[in-house]
Amino acid sequence: MDEEVGYEPVSVKDVLAEMKDTAELLIDLSYSAVLLGSDDIAEEVLDLEARMDVLHLRARMSLLMAARNPEDAEALAPVLGVVGAAEKISDAAGDIAKIVLEDIGLPEAMRAALPEAIETLVRATAVDDSAYVGRTLGAINLETETGVRVIAIRRGGEWLLNPDAETTIEAGDVALLRGPTDGLDRVYTDVTGETYETLEPPTEEFDDLERAVDSIVLMKNMSELAVDLAYGSVLFDSEAVAEEVRELEAEVDALQSRFEAWTLRSASRVDEPINLRGLVHLGRSTEVISDAALEISEGVLMGIGTHPVVAAAVEESDEVIVRVSVEPDSDLAGTTLGETAVKTETGMRIIAVRHAGRESQRTGREGSDWVISPTAATEIEGGDILLAKGTRSGASRLSELAS
Repeated sequence: MDEEVGYEPVSVKDVLAEMKDTAELLIDLSYSAVLLGSDDIAEEVLDLEARMDVLHLRARMSLLMAARNPEDAEALAPVLGVVGAAEKISDAAGDIAKIVLEDIGLPEAMRAALPEAIETLVRATAVDDSAYVGRTLGAINLETETGVRVIAIRRGGEWLLNPDAETTIEAGDVALLRGPTDGLDRVYTDVTGETYETLEPPTEEFDDLERAVDSIVLMKNMSELAVDLAYGSVLFDSEAVAEEVRELEAEVDALQSRFEAWTLRSASRVDEPINLRGLVHLGRSTEVISDAALEISEGVLMGIGTHPVVAAAVEESDEVIVRVSVEPDSDLAGTTLGETAVKTETGMRIIAVRHAGRESQRTGREGSDWVISPTAATEIEGGDILLAKGTRSGASRLSELAS
């Protein structure tokens, strides 16, 4: 890290919000770099990782300055945990990017499986004659028209992690786009003037690695879910949600152990065992992300509670997490998530549902009423609580459906 960092008065809330947004963006970018074998995206990851190092130091200095007595130290200790966890996610993403940059090696079976595990993310540079240059995102109305969202913009070496309806696209902007393939095809062409080339999965069979690859994909999905739930637990000071994070972290640990065994067993049955090195790196980094999620929830699990600055930072971050109560006479009550097409209608991803008086469909434990990572078949009734993640406009539409 070349930048010299000295103490300066900053808003801890703003720094925490930027760290949360950056950490989540890093997860997306690092796996996309692996999927696409893209050095350019991997370099973006390392640039953001360096930015996270600066944010980490500034947050720690500000928190140390704020602790004046033992009571302050007790209240701020969980905040330091959240700061450290975001830095840990950043380091793990950097390690994933190095799989590409250092050509560590990765079996093609992994790249064949990843498209099903991640939302498509594309890096597009706006050319001078793009139809979008000089217009705001609100005027372009991308998300409504195409389903594609601009999740970040790099402009002149600086990152804009919270582009909104008032953000104007300028020539030379590097936009990170996420959405369905057909929408990305159109938007990428409009931004760059070039044709978007979709990734063709390899046609070879990789039976020997099937278990290991399936495990790493499941680990990735569970780790990302754990991070979302961890921020939800601190936002709503929910010990029940924090307990779900702890269970997910334990499941990822168990998967990591089996994944390593299956990878080692397959080494004798592949032509180039050295290509498995990247798979091992990917597994280790993915497990680190789930560990970081547990660290975010530690304050809640220990009964210390959530410092207001953390909750405020989560509320003001790029992708918000909301808690919505379903009214008995609402459009959602008495339906399934698929029937009401919640994600299509609102753009929000439902990460958990709390049923009134029903046990968890995932754990089956009596008295545990959370359904984690619900599916289209998950039933919704009046009185249920939804935890959802997405944009503020999407959150408003979800609230309308639930009220």
